[in-house]
Amino acid sequence: MTELRHEDRTDFENADRGFVAKLTPGVVRDARGDVVWDIDAFSFLEGERPDSVDPSLWRQSQLCAKQGLYEVAEGIYQVRALDLSNMTLIEGERGVVVVDPLISAETAAAGLALYREHRGERPVTGLLYTHSHLDHFGGAPGVIDPERDDAPILAPEGFLEHSVVENVYAGPAMLRRGMYYSGANLGIGPAGVVGMGLGPTVSTGTPGLVPPTVDISRTGQEEVVDGVRFVFQMTPGTEAPSEMNFLLPDHRALCMAENATHNMHNILTLRGAVVRDARIWSRYLNEAIQRFADRADVLFASHHWPTWGREKIVGYLSEQRDLYAYMHDQTLRLLNQGLTGPEIAEELRLPEGLEGAWSTRGYYGSLSHNVKAIFQRYLGWYDGNPSSLWEHPPTESAKRYVDTIGGIDAVLAKARSYAEEGDLRFAAQLLKHAVFAEPSNPDARELLASVYQRLGEGAENATWRNCYLTGASELRDGVVKTELGSSSLAAMLTVTQLLDTISIRVNGPEAAGTALTIDWNITDLGESHRSQLSNGAFVHWPVQGSGGGTDADLTLNLTKPQFLGLLANGDTAGLDHSGDLGAVHKLMGVLDQPDPNFAIVTP
Repeated sequence: MTELRHEDRTDFENADRGFVAKLTPGVVRDARGDVVWDIDAFSFLEGERPDSVDPSLWRQSQLCAKQGLYEVAEGIYQVRALDLSNMTLIEGERGVVVVDPLISAETAAAGLALYREHRGERPVTGLLYTHSHLDHFGGAPGVIDPERDDAPILAPEGFLEHSVVENVYAGPAMLRRGMYYSGANLGIGPAGVVGMGLGPTVSTGTPGLVPPTVDISRTGQEEVVDGVRFVFQMTPGTEAPSEMNFLLPDHRALCMAENATHNMHNILTLRGAVVRDARIWSRYLNEAIQRFADRADVLFASHHWPTWGREKIVGYLSEQRDLYAYMHDQTLRLLNQGLTGPEIAEELRLPEGLEGAWSTRGYYGSLSHNVKAIFQRYLGWYDGNPSSLWEHPPTESAKRYVDTIGGIDAVLAKARSYAEEGDLRFAAQLLKHAVFAEPSNPDARELLASVYQRLGEGAENATWRNCYLTGASELRDGVVKTELGSSSLAAMLTVTQLLDTISIRVNGPEAAGTALTIDWNITDLGESHRSQLSNGAFVHWPVQGSGGGTDADLTLNLTKPQFLGLLANGDTAGLDHSGDLGAVHKLMGVLDQPDPNFAIVTP
């Protein structure tokens, strides 16, 4: 085990460098007065570390909780720890260009107000999204009003499609899983959330999206916004499907978006996402070194703290580059020797030069689950063993395992023995079967909860900690109910994407005997689409001109806002139509509602 150098305070010095002022108190409220952000709740991190938190994670959480306005370079400022991500502000000739305006409108507005308090009432003269994740665009309505402001909004090509699709298609499941990895219901403190590795936690305000007006489509593309010169590097398929880095050549400052942060990132997040490409990620990091290192005196990103000095920048980016290359290449080497994902994850260790670097530690991603993600990218879910092809689902498997071992009491006795011997991993495996076989057994639930708690308290990875502790909480107290609110992102979906949201909600068995053809004329967009429900599948395609052929059961002439209303609540009042309006009611009648509270640690 590599010894970590806790005496090295370089990160703390860099995190404090350029400090201007804090938001005091560090609390942000919404229009109703409800708290949507409270960084002051993390003040316990200033005290002594308790035994319930891993020392390395405690250190990372202390760094992530450093809050306020910071000067990165002349004319470049960052607001940190007012959300999971950073907001960067670049001063131009007339105002300020905002980069990555956090998750919520409320926190973004508070960050902008803190900046203006110390740098003057500069208007927002440009907005830039580095990539298509919510914590980098959700707060846009808090810094810009598209109805009043004409500032350009820059984003990488494909941004709009990826930003909405990831949060809508699998949104309910990702939200539920995200409640685990963020520890949303645990409470902040040494017994609960101490951070997320990437930042303190997530704000709970109002997210939105102001669409971009300028696409960045190629590496080397230059744009000038309010007198500020940007040179872009496209990095699709890295930390996000649509992402870009940029150099500010006149400031000698390099922004690495979320492609290089002070931890190991995820190849596949625990909440779920499209598997990322560690190979191309490493190559883009190397390209950044080659293109920009000689032209930059400071490197900053949309999380964590900056790095100053060319030598330090190259060393940091080289470690990040080698990290993703090593994970990728060694996983491929071992899978080509016949090892499965879990086997590779158990065998593989980083070399000492990477394992001992603070910036490559697994606070947010982990070597274990990243290796499995790389395996999944290339070979999928099947491990190659025919016995894995047709296994029983978890509950039926659990009943058989418990029966094989000799009943629930024997399983609990064995699990206690493993837990007492310190083998918490296998104790958790056994107890998972016990709980799935007899979910109402109080001894099984409590024993598994206690094992999860111990695993969480020993985890260096913040998201693993949150998952384990949330599992323990739900076993003891049940699921904290969450409502699926209406998403402001729905308005950003194309008509094709909106029709897709119908497709993925059709209850196939219920719909199998129903056949419908509906033409959708979206009058304010000048688009027409035909859809058919047949054999339990809802398929659709664009058509030229207006629909309304004699073979359609129903033709609807409606605006996009009316379409959104129809999808949200089935409202057909006042819709211009021809044919049988009952057809749309039949369609709505076979749509399932997502469940934001589905079971995870119980069947």
